[in-house]
Amino acid sequence: MDIASLSTALSMTQLNGDFGVLMLSKQLDAAETMGESMIKIMEQSVTPHLGGNVDISL
Repeated sequence: MDIASLSTALSMTQLNGDFGVLMLSKQLDAAETMGESMIKIMEQSVTPHLGGNVDISL
């Protein structure tokens, strides 16, 4: 194997590794955002006075 092919292969391996790390970082950011949104939704749903009474007119 010559030096040029070895260099190209090593460069591609490094690029693939960098891309993988970048994608994992994006997924982590998305999971954090989704978790924060879920916490906000859960905090808003904790209202004990809502839904306790139902008014029905016939």
